[in-house]
Amino acid sequence: MDLEEVRFDERGLVPVVVQDARTGQVLTLAYANREALEATLRTRRSTFYSRSRGALWVKGETSGHTQEVLEVRLDCDQDAVLYRVVPAGPACHTGRESCFHHSLGPAQPHPPLGEVLERVYQTILARFAALPEDSYVARLHKAGLDRALKKIGEEAGEVIIAAKNPDREALAAEAADLVFHLLLVLAERGVAPADLARVLWQRHQG
Repeated sequence: MDLEEVRFDERGLVPVVVQDARTGQVLTLAYANREALEATLRTRRSTFYSRSRGALWVKGETSGHTQEVLEVRLDCDQDAVLYRVVPAGPACHTGRESCFHHSLGPAQPHPPLGEVLERVYQTILARFAALPEDSYVARLHKAGLDRALKKIGEEAGEVIIAAKNPDREALAAEAADLVFHLLLVLAERGVAPADLARVLWQRHQG
């Protein structure tokens, strides 16, 4: 599809949902006109139309919190657009990751799995960089890759034992330990959760 397919409203605007391509988290809602969409597709930086200022604006041009646009999608009615992005910093002017941080009712106690994995992975990378003395991740990192690999073997054994028993919570806890140490090893080798998602999705598709 191309821009000719976009159904702009009477003001020449279309709503744009911005989504973190790594985690699936919705970051913000803005508007774009044809010029903004053309700029986004050309530069691969989130570009919108400011209704209050009556002008184009590029996310991060003043804050530095830019968004690399991996894909632009059009919805089934062709009157809404999705930017799938990799953000460099928070999306919200308040400093929050997402503009959607006010809950109107009871929320789930945790984000979706993909978002959790990405957040844990980013925390692991931060521990690698800072190496705080009280950090378990930093200690494993300093001990070397072989020590982390040994932990994967140990945790896998714990998962096997837990799976033989009826305690579902114990199995979930041991599986979480295994996944955590797997993320740590992937971080050591420069493989991101998005790389796993790509491979799994390709396999799922065919």
